[in-house]
Amino acid sequence: MGSRISDEKIEKIRQSVDIVEVISDYVQLRKQGRQYVGLCPFHGEKSPSFSVSSEKQLYHCFGCGAGGNVYSFIMEIEGYTFIEAVKNLASRAKIDLPEVSDFEGRNKDDELTQMSEVHELISKFYHHILVNTEHGEVGRKYLEGRGFSKEQIETFQIGYAPDAWNSIQTFLEKRKYDLKKVEQAGLLSVREFDGKYFDRFRSRIMFPIWDSQGKPIAFGGRVIGDGKPKYLNSPESKIFNKSKTLYGVHLARPTIRKANEAVLFEGYVDVIAAWKADVKNGVATLGTSLTEEQAKLIRRNAETVVICYDPDSAGKSAAFRASSTLESVGCFVKVAILPDGLDPDDYIQKFGGNRFKTDVIGASLTLMAFKIRYLRQDRNLQDEGERIRYIEEVLTEISKLISSVERDHYLRQIAEEFSLSLDSLKQEQYRIFREQKKSKMGQQPTEKKPIAIQRQIQQKRLLPAFHMAERRLLAHMMRDIDLADTIQERIGGAFNIDEHHAIAAYLYAYYAEGNPPDPGRFVQRLPDQQIIKVASEIALIDVAELTEQELADYIRQVEDYPKWVEIEQREKDKRAAERQQDAVLAAQIAMEIIQMKRDLKQK
Repeated sequence: MGSRISDEKIEKIRQSVDIVEVISDYVQLRKQGRQYVGLCPFHGEKSPSFSVSSEKQLYHCFGCGAGGNVYSFIMEIEGYTFIEAVKNLASRAKIDLPEVSDFEGRNKDDELTQMSEVHELISKFYHHILVNTEHGEVGRKYLEGRGFSKEQIETFQIGYAPDAWNSIQTFLEKRKYDLKKVEQAGLLSVREFDGKYFDRFRSRIMFPIWDSQGKPIAFGGRVIGDGKPKYLNSPESKIFNKSKTLYGVHLARPTIRKANEAVLFEGYVDVIAAWKADVKNGVATLGTSLTEEQAKLIRRNAETVVICYDPDSAGKSAAFRASSTLESVGCFVKVAILPDGLDPDDYIQKFGGNRFKTDVIGASLTLMAFKIRYLRQDRNLQDEGERIRYIEEVLTEISKLISSVERDHYLRQIAEEFSLSLDSLKQEQYRIFREQKKSKMGQQPTEKKPIAIQRQIQQKRLLPAFHMAERRLLAHMMRDIDLADTIQERIGGAFNIDEHHAIAAYLYAYYAEGNPPDPGRFVQRLPDQQIIKVASEIALIDVAELTEQELADYIRQVEDYPKWVEIEQREKDKRAAERQQDAVLAAQIAMEIIQMKRDLKQK
């Protein structure tokens, strides 16, 4: 399949899309000098180390080392093959590619695309049934009774699965789709007694579930009437992973970034209801607790998160757990409080969107204030033992606060409420803090990745002179074909770092084929992922015009390094001779070392 797409077409696609715009669909970027920076989507971090260059059409993370061009980004973040990444970006750039229409005849690598296409088709099918057919009348009446507007139905592409066992089966069979693959995509089920297919969703309001780019990858179905289960989601598949998916994120992303705040709900109906209330930065989990992957997805787009879960005990416990997960990835967390017995949708139906926006979302509690409420629920504070346990738990949470002002504020609240000495509370809180710190120090570090990343960054700052010289030479060579010719004549492939040696060899070949200086295009042609990462990082180095003196110095550093390595080895030999008490040999080696250093200084 790859042979049908020419190199010229692939290059045209790459030049037609802006890597900054593509990556901005996944990462909140801000301008910093000539580059754009943000939180890396490939590893957890709280401060940005991910850099994108519009000029060079490359990205690099100075934390985990990920790097490349727009194709490698899409492949890494979406798990696409190269051909799938080409197709994705060609569609974005509105560039036609050779198409294969037969569902069964596709290349095996295209299976994810097939599943996505089927979901797109069935999403339109369900929506059409709801909006335009007699079969959908029961669904339209239900939604009208629940206060859903036409705008909500259109925006969220709500549909209806008719009360039939084979509606989508028949629909897809007529279009020659492989029902086995449709079943694997979670749209059909198989009867145990005869092995025949039937529709998984029947007599349900259908809510498409999208990936972060707005492609349907699953469905949630709400039964009409008293059937069980009330809500039925698609099973996980090769394109749908509940723990990595947030409902509505592609619709909410623009508002989330503008406000730098996301609202987290428990279900898709709450997101849709909040949209009508002009809270358009809402996303939801899909029937599971918030995962670290979901929290990171939110953090890449906003700093602040308002948790708006149901007010029952289960909802409060889920909010408490979610808050810890969000804090661990660097989010500032607030919690919206709803009256007992009302979920977000119910509240909006009863009091209207304006009150929801101002009195619920706008009046969100700080996370510590919510924790204090949560920890005291179902406690008898008249009982001395219960009261002491509650105060200790609150002090444990207060000890986690970074701000001393915030700690003092809540300590004074506790002191006033329970008529306790502020000094004694401070002493106890500090004791708890010390114990927590000691406990953490005694544990094996769980966040090995950030520690390794920090070490990696420090190492890059302290690179040896020859290493930096090679990087700067390559950075200049990627921009200047004449300089590359000069370097090839002077030192050829005599770079000391293996990756640098490989990059230079590929660069010489690239220019020999008549290609122009273009770091993004050059990186596209590199065959090895490790070399791509190193080349991307080097390409993002800001370099000024290279003087003759700087060029000479860089070349000298590269050429001299092997000689310094040889001197270091001879010094080891000298120490070995001294340990063996061979004074003659040690003196001979010492004279060699002196001469070698003299030769280097005279260059």
